[in-house]
Amino acid sequence: MKPSVLTLALAAALPAALATSSAAQAQSSVQIYGLIDAGVDYTTNTNAAGDNATRVISGGKNTSRWGLRGAEDLGGGLKAVFGLEGGILMDTGAADGALFKRQAFVGLDGGFGRVVIGRSFTTTYDFVILFDPLGYAPNYSWATSSNATGPSKYGMTTAFDNLVKYSGKSGDFKYGASIGLGEQAGSSADSRKYSVAGSWTRGSFAAMAAYEQVNANTLLGAGRRDQATAYHAALDYKTEAFRLTGGMRDYTLEAAKVATPDVRATTWWGGASYFATPAVTLTGAVYYVNVKNVAANTDADPIMYVARGMVALSKRTDLYVAAAYAKADNGKLVGLSRDDAGFGTTQKGLTAGIQHRF
Repeated sequence: MKPSVLTLALAAALPAALATSSAAQAQSSVQIYGLIDAGVDYTTNTNAAGDNATRVISGGKNTSRWGLRGAEDLGGGLKAVFGLEGGILMDTGAADGALFKRQAFVGLDGGFGRVVIGRSFTTTYDFVILFDPLGYAPNYSWATSSNATGPSKYGMTTAFDNLVKYSGKSGDFKYGASIGLGEQAGSSADSRKYSVAGSWTRGSFAAMAAYEQVNANTLLGAGRRDQATAYHAALDYKTEAFRLTGGMRDYTLEAAKVATPDVRATTWWGGASYFATPAVTLTGAVYYVNVKNVAANTDADPIMYVARGMVALSKRTDLYVAAAYAKADNGKLVGLSRDDAGFGTTQKGLTAGIQHRF
């Protein structure tokens, strides 16, 4: 039986179709990735009775997480990108919040920079974390949040919901901006959040500045809303043998409620790292919060001293040991962690753990 014209056409078109399909698949990529960090922690003054505690913890050096990220080449240097990322509690195996609490976005990346929409880390967070001598370690760093004890963390917002975010680069300059829409009927300013930041890097030297503002909703009858602002500035100098880092954040929460004082504090930090060998890094850091706008002799002014040693077993796996001591003035409470409050005027901690990236 002679082949039909349709059969011949399909036979001729099939190789081209398969080639096109293979090329399209080659232009797209999806990656599963994650960071697993667990350790054992000893901390003093963990309850009102002043008792100490030894615990298995999740995220001593970095928060444990997993995620999916991908890109599709659209041609002409333009790519579609997406990211989904959730936290993991290694001590229990539970999810750390919602499934993709850390990030859930889609966007475009090209010569103009990158624009994403959804939930993601703020522009301020993206820039500040690079100037933290301990890299935003849950045990122990106050560079983004200060300590968790007291009327305010004097910190910053690490991620926005309902976000539109832009990031770009030009020569030695990196810059970006993000806005979290308030989505409140009748007021575009209520619940709105935004941040902007920029950095400059030349050789061993880098500098950064950032600003963010977070609005609450307008109070009925007051015609005002709570408004938190945070300014950041930092410097970094790094060579093959050592690294020096210093930064500050000036935090203000302007209260809308009548007869309610504003919350103000300036956080300072500095650190030095010594790269003893390609695999061994020793780091020391100090974090200090100058609490303002409170009655005389009632400011906590907490300070924390941290020492950490890290050994890289491979490009993906590290062992670390970190020790910290924090104290507060005027009988105020202090906590080492950004997440767990302390119950005394001092707190000591020791953490040993392992981190693996995949």
